[in-house]
Amino acid sequence: MSRDQSPRGIPMPSSINVPDRGRLVLPCKNRIDMEQFSCKFRCMDVGFDRFRALQARLPADESRRLVVLTGARQTGKTTLAKRLYSELRYLNFDDLELRHFTRSIGASAWPEQVGPAILDEAQKEPGVFDKVKHAFDSGKLDFSLLLGSSRILLMDQVRESLAGRAFVFDLWPLMPHELRSAWGERPARTLFDRLLDQGEDALKVLSQAPGRLLPDEDHELRSAWQHVHDWGGMPELLRLDENSRKEWLRSYLQTFLQRDLSDLARLADLEPFFQLQRLCMLRSGCLLSFARLGRDAGVSARTAKQYLEYLRMSYQVLLLPPYSRNLTSRTVKSPKLIWLDAGIRRQGTGQWGELAGEHFESVVISEAWKWVSTAGLDIQLSYYRTSSGLEVDLLAEGHAGVVAFEIKQRREPASKDLRGLRALAKALGQEFRAGIVVYDGKEICRMDKDLPLFAVPAHRLFA
Repeated sequence: MSRDQSPRGIPMPSSINVPDRGRLVLPCKNRIDMEQFSCKFRCMDVGFDRFRALQARLPADESRRLVVLTGARQTGKTTLAKRLYSELRYLNFDDLELRHFTRSIGASAWPEQVGPAILDEAQKEPGVFDKVKHAFDSGKLDFSLLLGSSRILLMDQVRESLAGRAFVFDLWPLMPHELRSAWGERPARTLFDRLLDQGEDALKVLSQAPGRLLPDEDHELRSAWQHVHDWGGMPELLRLDENSRKEWLRSYLQTFLQRDLSDLARLADLEPFFQLQRLCMLRSGCLLSFARLGRDAGVSARTAKQYLEYLRMSYQVLLLPPYSRNLTSRTVKSPKLIWLDAGIRRQGTGQWGELAGEHFESVVISEAWKWVSTAGLDIQLSYYRTSSGLEVDLLAEGHAGVVAFEIKQRREPASKDLRGLRALAKALGQEFRAGIVVYDGKEICRMDKDLPLFAVPAHRLFA
C-alpha cells in the first residue's frame, strides 16, 4: 500500500502520513505529531467487546454519515468505536492541548487536515461541530463519528450544528446476552426480542420455547443474568474481583459528582443533590412524587425535578410512563422511577445483602428499556396501575398490540400473579398479544388454558 492510500485503497490527502497512524503535517513551528493524542488502546483480555448489539445498527465508514454515539461514562463507547472503525484517526478532546490545536484548523482545511475520524468527548470543543458540518455540507467529508458522555452538552451542539445530518445512537451498559459473547460466541436472538417482533405470533413463540434447557446452557444464561442483576453492566467490572468491583463503583460515583455533574450544572452545595440521588436509588421501582422526593432531600419540588433531569440526562435513571390509553378514569398518572444500573445502585445504597423485589423489578425494566433503545424498536414501554391497586409492571406496545409483563422475585410463579394480566387482557381484547409473569425460576410454563399467559424466568427472557 502506498503512503497516498488508505488501507482500503482510497486516495488520502497528501498531508496525512498513514503508516504513522495519522500524523498531521503542518508548516514550520505549527507542526505537531497527532500520535501523542492517540489513545494507547489494546484489546481487553475479557472479550466482552466481541459483540455489542448496537453494532448491527451502526453504519459503515464507507457510507455518507455523521454518527453521534452517546451514553454514560465507561459503557464501552470508545472500545466499540475503535474496533468497528479501526482505520479512522482517533482524537480525544479530553486533551487540552488537542483542543487548543484544533482551534487553529479552519473549517475549509478540516477535511484535509483531519478527515474522517473518531472525535471523542467532542462536546468539550464546540467549534468542532461547525467544522464537521461545513466539511460534510461541502461534500469533502463523508463520515465522522462523534462520541460523548454528556447528553445535554453533546446534544445541544448536535441540535445547533448538525440537525438533520447526524444519526444518534445510545450505548447502554452491557446486557445479559452481550455478556454471553465474553464467554465464547455471539448469542442467539433473545426471547424478549422475539416477543416484541410485531411480525411474530407471541403465543406461538412462547408455546414453542422449550420448558427447560440443558443444565449447561441454563447455567450460562443464568450466570449472565445474575451478573447484571448483582453488579450491573459496566464492562470494566468483568476484569475485577468482588472487592475491586466495589472500589471501582465507588470511584465511578465520585467521578459522576465531580465531573459529569459539573458538565450539567454549577451547584454551590452538592449535599442536597447527593441526598436526592441516593433517595432515587432507594426508591427505584416506585411511583415518583416530586413533592415527596424534594421534601425528603430538603429541596423544593421544582429543584427535585431539575436534579432528576440531571440524572436522566446522564443516563442514571429512566422515568417509565403510565400507559397512555385511558382504559379507566382511575388510572394512576405518575411515572415510575427506575435506576438503570444495578451495580451503581447497590454501591450508592450499600445494599450488598439480600435484595427486595423492587430491585428485581428495576433490573427487568431497565433491561427491557436498554434493549428497545439499542435495537431501535418502535415500541412504547409503560406500566399500568389503577387507584384501586390493580397493576401490571411493564407493557410493551407496538402496532400489533401489547405484550404485558408482571415481575415477581420468586422461585415459583403463583396464580395470584395473573390478576393484573387477566384484567388487562379483558380490557384490551384482541390487542392483548400475551401476558408474562417474569420470575426467578427455571421453567417456561403456560398458566392459563384460555388466555396467552405464561411464566418465564428472567434469564430465559433476556440472556
